[in-house]
Amino acid sequence: MTSINWDLECSHCSATSSADGLHSVCTDCGDPWLVRYHDAPSPAKKSELANRPWDMWRYREWLPLAPNESPVTLGEGMTPLLRVPSVERLTGVRTVWVKDEGQNPCGSFKARGLSAAVTRAVGAGVKAFTIPTAGNAGVALAAYGTRAGVPVTVFAPRTTPDTILRQIRLFGAELILLDGHIGDCGNAARQLASEIGAWDVSTLREPYRIEGKKTLGLELAEQMGWQLPDCILYPTGGGTGLIGMWKVFRELRDAGWVSGKLPRLFSVQADGCAPVVKAFAQGNDATEPWPDPQTVASGLRVPSPLGGRIILEAVRETNGDAVAVSDEDLSAASVSVAASEGIDVCPEGGATVVALQKLVDQGRIAPAESVVLFNTGAGWLYR
Repeated sequence: MTSINWDLECSHCSATSSADGLHSVCTDCGDPWLVRYHDAPSPAKKSELANRPWDMWRYREWLPLAPNESPVTLGEGMTPLLRVPSVERLTGVRTVWVKDEGQNPCGSFKARGLSAAVTRAVGAGVKAFTIPTAGNAGVALAAYGTRAGVPVTVFAPRTTPDTILRQIRLFGAELILLDGHIGDCGNAARQLASEIGAWDVSTLREPYRIEGKKTLGLELAEQMGWQLPDCILYPTGGGTGLIGMWKVFRELRDAGWVSGKLPRLFSVQADGCAPVVKAFAQGNDATEPWPDPQTVASGLRVPSPLGGRIILEAVRETNGDAVAVSDEDLSAASVSVAASEGIDVCPEGGATVVALQKLVDQGRIAPAESVVLFNTGAGWLYR
């Protein structure tokens, strides 16, 4: 690939690398790479968006796409941003939106990251993919691998919801079920990658899923008239979406596309698997593995996120917070929002509603602030 507009920088030790070829984690310290672009698009480019397709690749200048290159796409992105009056009444917060990622291809926000990761990997000549999944990432990779004509092997815990497992098989992937959690599946995926040369697209083990996820922030900015909300509550398993938004908000500010304070970022987890919440409360710079992770919100059942250090940095830099909620409460909230707003909220999305109430009660979010909650997937995938 020629004429690329980016290099790679380690998120921890600041080592750098050319972006040519394939890249897993930093060879110096083992932490994730981040994409750094040579040139930022001029604010004048905003005027061109009106004539572009209504998907995430409308922001191609902000994404790892070579000139004249076509992405592997299923029309992902540009999901609705919806006011939720019932949540406003419940919490006393004046302005609350839900960004409904359940309306993506494959039913979740994972479509964004996997579209970008598959595009770059196919461009580098990858002939097979593998991934560990708590659910939605496996569905998305199965679909995008099929779209690209590249075989996929997915490792998932046996406890993954049956509907999600059926979707993975439907899109043609080989599905291998294991006892244990996503960390165990990650070990199996890496072993397969070393044995047969498949490319492992685990969360943050390659640099491009973040770039796809950062379009969450680009869309928010455009949908809100190039203004940004005061607060964002994000259900955090691997945390790629939170990291991606933190990255792109700074990129947008530095390029002059937005101004003013950046949103405060809040990491939302479940009581039964809350490594970010624990590390944040203890003032630690990195997360520690959570023993025996248990939660009905399978996307939050990530006991040792590779990007834990970056998540904590993003939350602290933006004066955010990290909060955990119970399975009982998040499940009830997902049902309540569906019944009152007509939005098919997944358990992880329900967690953000409960977290917002907690943060308001604690005085961490004021009623006058504007808040965006992320519903990361369609509720029907869990039923």
